[in-house]
Amino acid sequence: MEYAEAFLKDQISPTLRAHIAPTLKAAYEAATALIKDEPILNVASARDNRGRLVQWAVDFAFERLVQSGKWPFDYRWSYFERPTGRYLEILPTHSVVTISQVADPKKQPRDVLFRANKRLSGQGWLAGLPQPDERKSSGGVPHILLVHGHQELNFAHLGIPREEQETGYHYRTPNLMLMPHVVAAPESPMEDTDIEAVITLKEEIDKWRKDNEH
Repeated sequence: MEYAEAFLKDQISPTLRAHIAPTLKAAYEAATALIKDEPILNVASARDNRGRLVQWAVDFAFERLVQSGKWPFDYRWSYFERPTGRYLEILPTHSVVTISQVADPKKQPRDVLFRANKRLSGQGWLAGLPQPDERKSSGGVPHILLVHGHQELNFAHLGIPREEQETGYHYRTPNLMLMPHVVAAPESPMEDTDIEAVITLKEEIDKWRKDNEH
């Protein structure tokens, strides 16, 4: 198992991933129902911006998922670098998750500033786990992307993006929309070497947090 895959499994287990598909489905259905029942949302200009309404519904659904305790994480709303709005950050123990719509599941979302900053500041942790004295200082914890279908909900993936936007992911899960059975399935244990690597990574993140008063 690759380090990035092992780390992602540690941060969001297969059992917790099972909540992603039904949460997204409920959000898309809520957006569709709202559009159907509201004439203002059926004008051409509104239809062209359906994705915004879907994203608000998805944000609401995942905020409720965390508040319910089904996802046992913290969350926060952070401002974009240019304060035109806020985006949802979900906070597993040693990472930060953001949610984006994408047209191509193999590609990262468009390269807005806050995503670029997260990649550059956090993804160095996963570059082969060098020894601590060889590690360059990192400016933040690893970033996990939850990406989902654009106009239609035909895919959803968790992924750890590479430092350069055009190079894709260190690791990306299979399509989570096709894995509704994962709750009932037993979780395969990680290899001892993967467990040791993840523990080392988390210890290094904890040290960085302590040194930087996070």
